[in-house]
Amino acid sequence: MSIEREMLASLPLSEVSALVWFLVCWIGYTYYSEWRAEKKQCLHNTLHHHRKIWMTNMLARDNRIADAALLANLERSVSFFASTTMIIIAGTLTLLGSLEHLENLPLLSPEQQRLWGVKLLLLIAIFVYAFFKFSWSLRQYGFACVMIGSAPTKSSPGSNFDKEAAEVISRAANAYNLGLRSYYFALAFIVWFVSSLAFIGAATLVVWVLYRREFKSKVLKALIRSSETKIPPI
Repeated sequence: MSIEREMLASLPLSEVSALVWFLVCWIGYTYYSEWRAEKKQCLHNTLHHHRKIWMTNMLARDNRIADAALLANLERSVSFFASTTMIIIAGTLTLLGSLEHLENLPLLSPEQQRLWGVKLLLLIAIFVYAFFKFSWSLRQYGFACVMIGSAPTKSSPGSNFDKEAAEVISRAANAYNLGLRSYYFALAFIVWFVSSLAFIGAATLVVWVLYRREFKSKVLKALIRSSETKIPPI
């Protein structure tokens, strides 16, 4: 904690204000989207509804090779981002270690070098968070594969297998979504190296883009129209 306080104390007030706004945007939107999903149709609850339909139809099929292939495809997407995240972390660590060799360059003053060091550490923290989300998503998709492998041949009356299987897949997708959201905010974070005001604007823009895609996108309307019944919020 003392190291974190020293790091924040080394930042100018304008930089601290920009960082606080960034955290408010990220954390605030995360809680807002979860709260809003309980009251309004969005990608989260709409896709969860389609997953329940998927699992119900899966139980009626004898051949489930297509279902296993679909899950494997989802796992590959998550695995790609997990691997990419590790590469980004390694590259950022290399850049952080090379800052001390820039002391003779007139481009960065010693104070700017320390500021860049703090920003790079925070950027690494973002991608570490993303990696944990992607790896947890991979594990949950693995759990879903086990559930499909152990699925009964037919759905018995009173069985909740399809709902529970859809819940596991939705939780895996949610972890993947949180990891992917980290990339969006990491792109906004990079703007901080240029300007604090631009950083504030970039973080705000990311929230707007995420909101539009989650609650107002054309693909959401198509997913809702493709369902025979109204999708209840979750």
